[in-house]
Amino acid sequence: MTTERTLELRPIGSVVVGRPWPADQAPWPQEAVSEIEIDPALGEGLEGLEEFSHIWILWWLDRSQKAPSSLKVRPEGRPEKPLVGLFATRSPRRPNPIALTAVRLLAREGTRLRVSGLDAARGTPVLDIKPYLRRGDCIPEATMAHWVDELWRLHDEGK
Repeated sequence: MTTERTLELRPIGSVVVGRPWPADQAPWPQEAVSEIEIDPALGEGLEGLEEFSHIWILWWLDRSQKAPSSLKVRPEGRPEKPLVGLFATRSPRRPNPIALTAVRLLAREGTRLRVSGLDAARGTPVLDIKPYLRRGDCIPEATMAHWVDELWRLHDEGK
């Protein structure tokens, strides 16, 4: 079922300290620190956020290429990985370029958030912030495709 709708999104802020761009020119370790500046008009909405150790950042993949012509892709474009559906990957090339990252909240200073673990580039629009909830967001019995562990191993080895 396909329904045509118009959706309107407005950034609530942007990444002011983040991953260099283009991203492939410099590794960005999980513990790297980023900063997000939230629109001052929305600052009141941040009250109480500092009580959470982790938060979700929803952001716009504004530098992403158009969605691929095929809905089947190889993870990270690696030829040795299986051909899988786009929605079974974290590929940045998507029909709607929305990204989601769980990050550690290090500090909130007014409308600026210091976080670690954000893989967004400087200047990236931030769409929303949500607190990470241990009970609802952590699923201990969750499983994933076998190739994900292999990709993580390759990343850990710098390949």
